Amino acid sequence: MADAVYYRATDQRSAPQGPPRLRVVQGYGGGRPVWQPPVSNAQLAILIFIAFESMVFMGLVSAYFVLRSSSFAWPPPEMPRLPLAVTTVNTVMLSFSAFTMWRAVAGVRAGSEPRLRSALVATAVLGVGFLAVQGSEWVRLIHQGLTLSSGSYGSIFYTLIGLHAAHVVGAVIWLVVVLAIAYRQGFSREQHQGVRLCAMYWYLVCGLWVILFGTVYLT
Repeated sequence: MADAVYYRATDQRSAPQGPPRLRVVQGYGGGRPVWQPPVSNAQLAILIFIAFESMVFMGLVSAYFVLRSSSFAWPPPEMPRLPLAVTTVNTVMLSFSAFTMWRAVAGVRAGSEPRLRSALVATAVLGVGFLAVQGSEWVRLIHQGLTLSSGSYGSIFYTLIGLHAAHVVGAVIWLVVVLAIAYRQGFSREQHQGVRLCAMYWYLVCGLWVILFGTVYLT
């Protein structure tokens, strides 16, 4: 069988005639080039989901600024102050988990299973640590009087931060599943789409938190 031939879709002189924006990715099948779109259906689905989730959070952040602009004092004087120092450390921890996830993707692309597994474990530990710190701070704030029913300030705070925490929980569960598959040697240099999709979602929750931290805690 002849070696794989790669074509760039934009090179009209060398690429064979066919559907636009497609490229030869490997070998030949039945005497014909094997075609595959540059973005898989699974990647397209997760990109659509990311766009949807981003719009949801944009709407909530907009509502936050509307409520803040219509309030005489923000936060209200009787409400407890948010734990800025602890949350800053927590933000650094979650942001660093994006780097460890990137190392996991780089590891599987290089064909290094130990690097993949160690990076996934580090990412999972950082994600669980973020949730643990966040939960402990919520308990403290509730005891100090900041609850979901504490007016517009409490409701928008727990809606924004709570919805993000739910996304982190989902990301951690997904990550644990990917880690279990990795320990069973279910990924390879050629087949590791599960790792890439999980990484895309993990980058989403990390990026969203940076925006929420700047919006809720720093402004």
